[in-house]
Amino acid sequence: MIPATFDYEVAESAEHAIALLGEREDAKLLAGGHSLLPAMKLRIARPALLVDVGRLGELSYVRDAGDHVAIGALTRHKDVRDAALLAEHCPIVSRTAGHVGDPQVRHRGTIGGSLAHGDPASDLPTVILALDAELVVRGAGGERVVPAREFFTGVFSTAIAPSEMLVEVRVPKLPASTSSSYLKMSRRAQDWATVAVAAVVERTNGSAKASIGLTNMGATPLRATEAEQAIAGGASIEEAAALISNGTDPPSDHSASAEFRRHLARVLGRRALEEASA
Repeated sequence: MIPATFDYEVAESAEHAIALLGEREDAKLLAGGHSLLPAMKLRIARPALLVDVGRLGELSYVRDAGDHVAIGALTRHKDVRDAALLAEHCPIVSRTAGHVGDPQVRHRGTIGGSLAHGDPASDLPTVILALDAELVVRGAGGERVVPAREFFTGVFSTAIAPSEMLVEVRVPKLPASTSSSYLKMSRRAQDWATVAVAAVVERTNGSAKASIGLTNMGATPLRATEAEQAIAGGASIEEAAALISNGTDPPSDHSASAEFRRHLARVLGRRALEEASA
């Protein structure tokens, strides 16, 4: 299909992009375009103005920022995957970026676009949530830092205001005692996840602490809090995995029923915890 009529502007800087967003009520940012353009062709999305930020090199980077790694919002998935700094300090992010879509998507899509889109079936939002990462949002009034737990507010909905843009993602440097895993099932290699589980496990002095994120198990990426609490209380992986789907509300669609998704979350969760605990 053909998109509805829209205006188009190329942003010269992040500040220019924010100014353009503030000038029009129905404006959208365009980065990689893999989510927005198909929605426009189907006329699910009808922005009056597209602000192209895809050429803003100032927001494409992976930097050491002390206790965390800073990732520019316009960093391509391929560059996130290949970043040595992430492979050393937070490998679950680089590994997951390597499984987003297909090579074409990874060469054009951006981490910021993936997070700002707010799709509950997307991979990186779940990993960011499991890591308790922080997201830096910039508007005309300056910057604010949003914890990942507060960032995703609903299906395709985030804490970013219409006149703001995501500029940076801050992921923690994981201790040497921490291991991680992201496992997903999809009908085809390039598809959205039917279900996926992110597990980050830290072992110290014979005890364990886990963060478990769930993909496509509700309106937003979710944390499996009951399973996390069980592991902190000394439960086995099998006991914790049995609790992973508690409190979730997965959809039923052409890919899987809600009940099958709950079963799959428990199976993938056990495997992810085993891999992260090995």
